[in-house]
Amino acid sequence: MATINQITKKERKPKKNQIQAKSKYLGINPQLKGVCLRVLTRKPKKPNSAQRKIAKVKLSNQIIVDAFIPGEGHSLQEHGIVLVRGGRVKDLPGVKLKCVRGKHDLSGVIGRKTSRSKYGTKRNEIK
Repeated sequence: MATINQITKKERKPKKNQIQAKSKYLGINPQLKGVCLRVLTRKPKKPNSAQRKIAKVKLSNQIIVDAFIPGEGHSLQEHGIVLVRGGRVKDLPGVKLKCVRGKHDLSGVIGRKTSRSKYGTKRNEIK
């Protein structure tokens, strides 16, 4: 522990992990807006088999990342504006962000009845 004389002569520095941002891509922000550069599909890791939809997004802080598009079906195209949040996809290596459904150019899931808030579906949109 530092003595009073040591503290008065030289100020304490914060630890390294206190200086760093919370997220590598988002910084201290909970979400970031970005422009979709490309929409593509990717196959998941070994035990699973599917075509997961992902978007290559250029965030407003100029970082280019892959973001997962949750839910069934989407209307996202190139140059579409999308909101990106944290949350990794376990069976897609390197995909650590998810797109927010129902914001900007990414529409909500049509016909969704359960977990509607996660997929951007309003209550009156259910048919």
